[in-house]
Amino acid sequence: MATVAAIGTRTRVSGLALAGVDVLVAEDADAVRQAWRTLPRTVGLVILTAEAAEALRGAMTAPAPSRPLTVVMPG
Repeated sequence: MATVAAIGTRTRVSGLALAGVDVLVAEDADAVRQAWRTLPRTVGLVILTAEAAEALRGAMTAPAPSRPLTVVMPG
């Protein structure tokens, strides 16, 4: 079964843990990219803050069969 993960600053994503989301706190662009690279294969959906999405620009849109679905939280 696929899981859900969230990447972003602690203040924006920590509450999602209450809903069972795997929270990956990333306070800067380098940490966002590191979190993205180390996502477990079981992750089927990634929730990103707007800042995290900006840090990942090309990585999110690069075609790959194993790339998880992504959504961006409103600013």
